[in-house]
Amino acid sequence: MKKADIGLTLKEFETIANQTEAIILDVRNESEFVKEHIPSSIFIGLHGQFAPWVGALIRDTKQPILLVTPNGMEVETITRLSRVGFDNTLGYLKGGLDAWKIAGFETDSIASIAPEVFASKYKNTTIVDARKPSEYKAEHVENAINIPLDYVNEQLAEVPKEEKFFLHCAGGYRSVIMASILKARGYHNMINVEKGIAGIRNTNVPLTAFVCPSTLK
Repeated sequence: MKKADIGLTLKEFETIANQTEAIILDVRNESEFVKEHIPSSIFIGLHGQFAPWVGALIRDTKQPILLVTPNGMEVETITRLSRVGFDNTLGYLKGGLDAWKIAGFETDSIASIAPEVFASKYKNTTIVDARKPSEYKAEHVENAINIPLDYVNEQLAEVPKEEKFFLHCAGGYRSVIMASILKARGYHNMINVEKGIAGIRNTNVPLTAFVCPSTLK
C-alpha cells in the first residue's frame, strides 16, 4: 500500500499535521466547507477545476498533503493528485470531518451569504472580485476591486486586513478557495457571496456595462 492510500486515525492525522509542513486539503463541496472545516485547511473541491487549481495554488509537487474527502472519494482524490504530479499525499482522515467532529475537535467556518442579502449590505463596503482579469473587465460590480485567485499570494497586500469585505467569483467555487487561503493566513474578515456574479446579476446591485470578452486584450 502506498502511503497516499493510508486512512489515518484522528491521532495519526493530528500528529502528522503538527510534525510536518503538510497542507490539509479539503476536497468536499464548497457549501459543506463554508459551514465547517478543520481550522487552517485549504479548500479545492473535487467537483470543480480541481487539478488546475491544485497546480496553480500549491505549485510544489513535493508539498506534503493530508486529505479530507467525501466518504468513498479517497482513492479518486489521490489518483487525480498523482496525475498532475502531486505524489506526496501522506494519507486521508478516516471518517472525514464527521470523525473530527465526533471527537469534539474544533472546527472553523466561513461567513457566507446569499446574493439577495449581499444586495442589501454591499454599499460602502469593499468588494473583492476573485475572477480572472478578463472576466472582471467584461463585467463586474461597480467599484469592486479585482484580486484574481490565481494571484492571491502575490497580491495579498491588496486584500483588506482589518475591515470587513465581500468576496465573490463567477459561481461560488473560486471565492471559497480564496477565502480558505486567506483564513489560513490570518484573514477572518471576509464574507463570501454565494453563487458569485451569476447570482448577483439577479439582484439590483449595479454592474458595469457588459463588454464581450473576445474584444478584450
